[in-house]
Amino acid sequence: MPETAFAPTTVPVPGEALVPLASFIRPFQRHYFSGLPERPNYRARSYDFAGVPALMPLVRAFLDTCAATETNDYRYLFTLLGSELANNAIRHSLSGQPGGTYTLRVHRDKEGLRLACRDRGGMRTRNTHLIPAPDGLNLGAESGRGLAMIDALSTTWGDNGNAEYRTVWLYLAYDLTGSGWHSHN
Repeated sequence: MPETAFAPTTVPVPGEALVPLASFIRPFQRHYFSGLPERPNYRARSYDFAGVPALMPLVRAFLDTCAATETNDYRYLFTLLGSELANNAIRHSLSGQPGGTYTLRVHRDKEGLRLACRDRGGMRTRNTHLIPAPDGLNLGAESGRGLAMIDALSTTWGDNGNAEYRTVWLYLAYDLTGSGWHSHN
């Protein structure tokens, strides 16, 4: 027998399964992930995501599609900032625990897009508003960079201060007014 007949094979890790990302999309909302401006005049879109990092490509596709009628810079920045909100929900709330979820809601108006991320909270014991780390934009900072980036690059942002079900939102004007984007690229 040839030597390759005894070559080790890849064995799946117990508890893991390979599932196409498209299987996580509800059929009637597939257009939310197309990357195309097929429904450019929507007022609002909302989607619940499982709190697992492996679904971040879907999060980015959702955000990019929401901004599909805008410039490449706007689409990139909106997707970047929204991905950061989603990552924070997974990493800093119960949304990232087994069975956890978070919701992204996008509202369109004539001046820009507002994105809200509602997570399951639970990692803090009292209500308090988020504050970006003062040195968060320092490349050597070990933590706090995401919220500092949202503070610097969104038109405006905030949170509800609720420790149990936190909602963090950002607004990005189409002309990037109030954003430090042009001074940082």
